[in-house]
Amino acid sequence: MRQIFGLRLTDAPWRHLAAALALAQVLAGAAGAPAAPQITVDASPLNREAKAASYAPVIKKVAPSVVNIYSTKIVKVQPFFHQLDPFLRRFFGDDSDPQSPRPLTRKSQSLGSGVVVSQDGYLLTNNHVVEGADKVEVALTDGGVTYTAKVVGTDPQTDVAVLKIEPKGDLPAATLADSDRTEVGDVVLALGNPFGVGQTVTMGIVSATGRGGFGVTDYEDFIQTDAAINPGNSGGALVDAEGRLIGLNTFIVSGSGASAGVGFAIPINLCKNVMDRIITYGKVRRGYLGVSIQPVTADLAKEFHLPGENGALIGGVQPNTPAAQAGLADGDVVVEFNGKPVIDFRHFRLMVAQTPPKAKATLKIIRDGREKTITATLGEQPAEMAAGGGSGAGDEPASDATALDGVEVADLDRQSRRQFDIPASVKGAVVTNVESGSMADDAGLRTGDVIVELDHKPVESSDDAAEASRKAKGDRVLLRVWSKGSDGNLGSTRYVVVENSKRK
Repeated sequence: MRQIFGLRLTDAPWRHLAAALALAQVLAGAAGAPAAPQITVDASPLNREAKAASYAPVIKKVAPSVVNIYSTKIVKVQPFFHQLDPFLRRFFGDDSDPQSPRPLTRKSQSLGSGVVVSQDGYLLTNNHVVEGADKVEVALTDGGVTYTAKVVGTDPQTDVAVLKIEPKGDLPAATLADSDRTEVGDVVLALGNPFGVGQTVTMGIVSATGRGGFGVTDYEDFIQTDAAINPGNSGGALVDAEGRLIGLNTFIVSGSGASAGVGFAIPINLCKNVMDRIITYGKVRRGYLGVSIQPVTADLAKEFHLPGENGALIGGVQPNTPAAQAGLADGDVVVEFNGKPVIDFRHFRLMVAQTPPKAKATLKIIRDGREKTITATLGEQPAEMAAGGGSGAGDEPASDATALDGVEVADLDRQSRRQFDIPASVKGAVVTNVESGSMADDAGLRTGDVIVELDHKPVESSDDAAEASRKAKGDRVLLRVWSKGSDGNLGSTRYVVVENSKRK
């Protein structure tokens, strides 16, 4: 079990069912593609009128499909004398001496859970349950038979892993539901092996759907539940009142490390989408547009004349990408993707990623207050984003100019590009200082950002920024800003709304 910023991860979108099934059939027919596992899916709506006095029949149905997973990792341990002062090490041997004792090893074992999803031995679990393991064993709870599992593939971006065992006969496989139909208030049951005490069932309800923003994975669309989830439950089943699998239990928010009634599961539609691609391609191939996106805040909705805060705002379009070729532009707000509403920017990112590369996608956007439909042919998400670096030539920095209250900017030159690692392709005025507590600071403007537009007007110098700021009308100033990426990539542009303190 691990913890990230107060979030404890226990040890241990195929979003549109019909489209995903059609895709699976196409992929299964591809030349050289491995045979798709036979998975049972029941996409019918949950009978929400049924009232059960006991869930024992449901548990008897699904419990044999939930397994224990034991991951073993060989860890090298340096002998204590390798950690001594070099002078003392002379008396105990030296690493360069062939006769010197070699590093010791020990076995590190962890426990998690998994779910059998096909009779021929495919299982789903969390990536963090098997990550870095030298050996993975799967123990069936029905009969206690243990198998050595092959890790077919993992996807750290969703925390999903696909395992395969070779059973002697057909395995009891779980039936998959359509997790898109899950509603807040639905009764759910969590199955797994918490704390290694043995298979355990807990009950709760769906507390929320579409949760994200935790920074646990790159693609977050979690089902939240108050069913007790504890260390050892990771990768286990979250099922509905009919015993159909709706998610994989993944992590909890807890100050103590034990269940606090705030647990999260990966929707099974997303898991199934990842599994299909791993089995077919050996990895997860994701759709790619080539845009930087951001949430639509209340202030941005006013600036872009939007009816609400739904959708994803395009802060920048990278050149020579599917988005650029399709005609998407900075400031477009995507409100529909392939006929489905875009709830927010995380939802849009997930929808694009789950669409196969080379597929055509229809986007409904709002541009300048009017709706427009654009068709784009998606590319394949690059394995790594290219690292960028500043370059250019020029003289000493130009004199600072106050573009907004509490903000100082300068012209871009060789020194500033080198200092803030700004690529030569970025044009604008670099922010050299932001006064703490100012309106711009509260809005998120930071030193090293580059103002490329102010109130929809291009900015190419500090003088441009100052002039545009003086002419800005209204109570807010809209900036388009380039910021360096935290992961060392070329960075991206975004929109920032700053309260115009000069008008107060």
